[in-house]
Amino acid sequence: MTIQPYSVNKREVWNRFVEESKQGTFLLDRNFMDYHADRFFDCSLLVYNDDNNDSELSDDSLVALFPANWVEEEKTVYSHQGLTYGGLITKPSITQSEVLKAMQKILMYYASLLGARTLVYRAIPYIYSRVPSQEDLYALFRAGAQLEGRAVATVLSVANPLSMRTLRVRKAKKALECGFYIERMREGDEACLREYWQVLEEVLGTYHNAKPVHTADEMALLMNRFPRNIRLFVVKDTNARIVSGIVVFETENVAHIQYIASVADGRKYGALDLLLRHICGERYKDKEFIDFGISTENGGQFLNEGLIFQKEGFGGRAVCYDVYKLELKRNRLLKMSEIAPEVGRRSVPFLDLKAINESFEPELSDSMLHAMQSGWYLLGEENRLFERDWCRYVGTSNAVLCGNGLDALALILRAYKTLRGWSDGDEVIVPANTYIASILAIREAGLKPVLVEPKLGDYTIHADDCAKAVTDSTRAIMPVHLYGRVCPDMENILLLAREHGLVVVEDAAQAHGAMWQGRRAGHLGDAAGFSFYPGKNLGALGDAGCVVTDDEELARVVRCMANYGSSVKYVNEYEGVNSRMDEIQAAALRVKLPRLDKDNAHRREIARKYMDGIKNPMIQLPLWPKEEQECVWHVFPIRCAERDALQKYLAEAGVQTLIHYPVAPHKQDALKHLEHGPLPLTQRIHEEELSLPISPLMTLEDAEYVACLVNKFVK
Repeated sequence: MTIQPYSVNKREVWNRFVEESKQGTFLLDRNFMDYHADRFFDCSLLVYNDDNNDSELSDDSLVALFPANWVEEEKTVYSHQGLTYGGLITKPSITQSEVLKAMQKILMYYASLLGARTLVYRAIPYIYSRVPSQEDLYALFRAGAQLEGRAVATVLSVANPLSMRTLRVRKAKKALECGFYIERMREGDEACLREYWQVLEEVLGTYHNAKPVHTADEMALLMNRFPRNIRLFVVKDTNARIVSGIVVFETENVAHIQYIASVADGRKYGALDLLLRHICGERYKDKEFIDFGISTENGGQFLNEGLIFQKEGFGGRAVCYDVYKLELKRNRLLKMSEIAPEVGRRSVPFLDLKAINESFEPELSDSMLHAMQSGWYLLGEENRLFERDWCRYVGTSNAVLCGNGLDALALILRAYKTLRGWSDGDEVIVPANTYIASILAIREAGLKPVLVEPKLGDYTIHADDCAKAVTDSTRAIMPVHLYGRVCPDMENILLLAREHGLVVVEDAAQAHGAMWQGRRAGHLGDAAGFSFYPGKNLGALGDAGCVVTDDEELARVVRCMANYGSSVKYVNEYEGVNSRMDEIQAAALRVKLPRLDKDNAHRREIARKYMDGIKNPMIQLPLWPKEEQECVWHVFPIRCAERDALQKYLAEAGVQTLIHYPVAPHKQDALKHLEHGPLPLTQRIHEEELSLPISPLMTLEDAEYVACLVNKFVK
């Protein structure tokens, strides 16, 4: 690659590239940037994927631009002080490896030719890119950059807004009742601009101890140069006096609100509410995003919650404008594009079940041999003893062993349906991103699964989303302790269930031993289903499951239904099924149970190694729970937009991974007739999730090796 400093004769080349780039916006247009030429020493660069000398470079080989300015006395390069944001600008087809090389060339250029010691990088928020990606941040990470500052903006996704607050709607109506009306400043109407600027300066000075970045003269000049991109909207009262207004910078996909101000009457009678409702609901409904602007003051020292509340009232969400600082150390820069692992290759299986079972020898074989030689193979002493032990461990008064985890959940629902008189088609709320067994259990009981989106942070459902799904036909909520983490909103889910008279059935198939507020998973709701599939934290040597509950009558009916509907041989009270745990499985589980807490503690150590060691910005780590006992890390899930490439890369380095789960339940052919609304978060999880190896026998060195590989992954 070849670096070429920007010069005015490259203006048209620069502007054409910006228009076609991932991040194209008029803010990065040289005509806008050069407006600031008298304030900053420009040191912007063009990057060509070509090793020829400057005179032979072809514009077709241009792959990136870097808008920047130089402060000699600080020995610092900024990218770029005249812009709200402005990091590396790239063509859509650029690869991660090319970005690494380009950033390395750029940083070496500044360090070597300018003698720069520091780079301050103002990242472009990824949501504003035509192809959302953050390869530049990964390159910064490889070079050793640190987050220097974070400004919080509020952004409205036009296609997926939050609900507009009733208060905002009412105040907008109040403004209309007072005779307020909206005008867009006509081109060249400087009188309107100056009247508004006076309002703006008074409001900023009085309430925020600040002043506009631009003067009225400067804004007039910019609006004359960019009449299609910079607009002023004002609200006037019955005397044609400006009481409120905003300046908007329009780009292809985003409307950036730069200046907001309202006089006392405007605030009192809802002028700004009227204007923003118009902006969001009518004027810019063809945009992808409406950026309400930053709500931090005094250089980010103060977060103005009032401004955030106002902006969120129109359906906005928080978006961070991040600034990174990088010390330009030559040795680090020379190594930043090296992607081969610095440690020897090793094999890390996802879960070595044979080795895990061998770690329980000879006790495991002895217990199974004893069960086999007893001559009693079903519903015998081993079943009774393990039910007793599991009750003591979980804390419930009843445990009923059954064939598998799916049966456990289905039996609970079938029993409740019988005891409470539920009808076919009554509804059970369940996470949309669970393993399909949760949903199949509901269907098997003749009930209707109602899929609810999880939160992206913890991959579980929360009460606020469940509440929206409750109807007159809802009978139960099934929180799933997915990946081994107790659903963190259990308290509110239980309150919601009590409010509506619903049953809470925990799917605890992956959460053996997890604790929440002093109680075990499985003893938080009305009943719970466990799976002892061999790969679980407490795994049998085949299929096995269990129902736990404090409800004596429920336990009686479940036990009866699991045995053909019979509690007395050949006398059938219910239409039951055959779902029984054999004695050998119960014997194996009795041997393994005493070591469960120790094994879970080791899983937490592995998880902590991953959390502390993985720093690749391409990777989304799971949230660490408030209390570490809340998660037993059945799996360690990460997310990556390039999931398949990451899995292949790790496999080639000897690390086995799994996907939990590659196809979302609502996309399965088996459930193609299931009714559901849009499930974008669920779909994203299933497209991006990858489970790293974690087990009670995995070493901390293995975890460090995996973390090192993940950090070196590029795409």
